[in-house]
Amino acid sequence: MSPLSITRILPADATAAALRADVAQGLTRTPKQLPPKWFYDARGSELFEEITRLPEYYPTRAEREILLTRAGHIAAATGAHTLIELGSGSSDKTRHLIAALTELRTYLPVDVSESALTAAGEGLLADHPDLTVQALVADFLQEMTLPPSPGPRLLAFLGGTIGNLLPEERSAFLRSVHGLLSPGDALLLGCDLVKEEATLVAAYDDAQGVTAAFNKNVLQVINRELGGDFDPADFDHVALWNAEHEWIEMRLRARQDLTVKIPGVDLAVSFAAGEEVRTEVSSKFREDGMRAELAASGMELSQWWTDSAERFALSLSVRV
Repeated sequence: MSPLSITRILPADATAAALRADVAQGLTRTPKQLPPKWFYDARGSELFEEITRLPEYYPTRAEREILLTRAGHIAAATGAHTLIELGSGSSDKTRHLIAALTELRTYLPVDVSESALTAAGEGLLADHPDLTVQALVADFLQEMTLPPSPGPRLLAFLGGTIGNLLPEERSAFLRSVHGLLSPGDALLLGCDLVKEEATLVAAYDDAQGVTAAFNKNVLQVINRELGGDFDPADFDHVALWNAEHEWIEMRLRARQDLTVKIPGVDLAVSFAAGEEVRTEVSSKFREDGMRAELAASGMELSQWWTDSAERFALSLSVRV
């Protein structure tokens, strides 16, 4: 069995420092905001897995459908010897791709969770004993260097996570991806598509209230890690479609005037009744817009696949 190697690029205390900085900056600005990455502690990850199984939440099923039907096309188009995955998590969907990439020698998953990387890597090696797994504990939004690996390489960024980045952040991210790749390497990118408002809002405001619990989980993270005294019952979950920017926004809206103390960042944060904290932006895309963004970063879009209902897309681009 090939060895599983895990390299920590992210300093052990980096996550705690980043949380302190994001809370201190985000809750003292106007309007208030928090980055969506803080949803994902152990409980938040469980809630998100539950969300992916909800009838209203189509992106995970739609992307999996494309991977199942197009994995062979992706393999033939790239001939990849190395698969790099950013934000790999459990590597669940990637298994379909790995099975199809018959020339694959190295899998290089990147995630902030060492435990997730270990579990996923061990599971993959059990099924693919000849595969080399070189995992990186890193934040893919920060500057990083990848270890040497055989080309051609395919970098996968799945799940529609690209939509959580604001336009200027997407531009910087895509330029950084270009810098990680060599000419002829490819990028496989998952993105949710613009569609009718009712479908979009329902995906982020399900009837069972799972997404509401997921949204409020960021308050529990702040309470646990920074000693905050948020009461999630003081806030309503809000999901709305911003037609101008073509993105969904998730917010937490204060039900009444209140003050929250967060000793870990030496803050007392006041909320007026009805005041909101934006916790997530999820941009939706059109093919022409995505093509233009990729071109601006030095990537040439060569393939565009959608699911049967045309709700979600996987694009394959080549680094030029």
